[in-house]
Amino acid sequence: MPDVRGRVRGPAITAGVLLLTLVLALPAPAAEGAGAPAPREGERIPTYDVVLTIGGDGVLYVRETITYDFDRAGEHGIVRSVPFRHGDRVYDVRDVRSSSSTGAPSRVRTTRFLNDVRISVGDRNREVSGRQAYVIEYAVAWAFTPRARHDELVWDAIGTGWSVPIGTAAVRVEAPVPLRHATCRAGAPGVTTRCLRDRDGPYAVDFIQRALAPHEGMTIRVKMPKRAIAVEPPRYVPPRWTGGWTGTALLALSLAAVALLARRPALPGRAGAGLAAAGFLLVIADIGDDVAAHGAWAFSLGDRSLAGLALMIVGTGARYARGLRDPAIGHRTVAGRTTVGRSRCEQIVPAGRLPR
Repeated sequence: MPDVRGRVRGPAITAGVLLLTLVLALPAPAAEGAGAPAPREGERIPTYDVVLTIGGDGVLYVRETITYDFDRAGEHGIVRSVPFRHGDRVYDVRDVRSSSSTGAPSRVRTTRFLNDVRISVGDRNREVSGRQAYVIEYAVAWAFTPRARHDELVWDAIGTGWSVPIGTAAVRVEAPVPLRHATCRAGAPGVTTRCLRDRDGPYAVDFIQRALAPHEGMTIRVKMPKRAIAVEPPRYVPPRWTGGWTGTALLALSLAAVALLARRPALPGRAGAGLAAAGFLLVIADIGDDVAAHGAWAFSLGDRSLAGLALMIVGTGARYARGLRDPAIGHRTVAGRTTVGRSRCEQIVPAGRLPR
């Protein structure tokens, strides 16, 4: 009996890998403020001080002072993830700098991953332990949203991705004009409470919150009078998924085609390789258009990408199916009889006849 499971296994694995790639390309919840390694027992942030300065040029200038208690075994530093994309909206996180008042290594490296700018502070070759203090500074453009009667800023000052508790978090908001409408909510997404308003001044407002649990943050909302600052229009990019019914249907049909090709391949091996290559180029072309128009990490999966994935699935499935049915690979003929998937020692030989 033909080894159906062996024939289907290769195409199924390939289809699974391609679908996994598709899922990973879709937007994932941003982890704003994640530590580099998994936190160890006893690690915490005693104090977290943030100063948000609203510039007259419409840019938000951020200064974060983070006091971190490391485990005695030591770590290489911290990682602060700042979102540069929420849904279809993007922000420009730039001019990143870092330092340490406790002498800890403060070399900064930035990378973009999915929806975040990951700011790594520390040294891969040197561990630190105990209590250390870090200062991270950066600027955020396109952060304000123009409204009919005011310009609005909504910003998560410390993020909700820290997996360690925070003892005391303080956020100071400074502006070039009097701040009449500034509020703060602390807690996890969907479950928040009003922050304690510490001090008020004509051009600055201070908020404070104690005993923040892991993954709890502080979201600041500021309403500025119209024309008080120069506000640039928000920037938007296409959503991650822009495919319609056509591309989705082609992708679904390609999975059904893989099952049929496993039973009776109708395409030569070279044709399968050509389809897979053509599909790959189609995906690259579709994503390349978005990246060229809106920058890196602004790609979206449209009908062209879905059609390309469908071609890759069918082509790779045909390639595997043809290889599994190739007599040079899966079949052996011994003394006039054909065996499938047997080793040389297991070949069946009629009684009284030995192979020469």
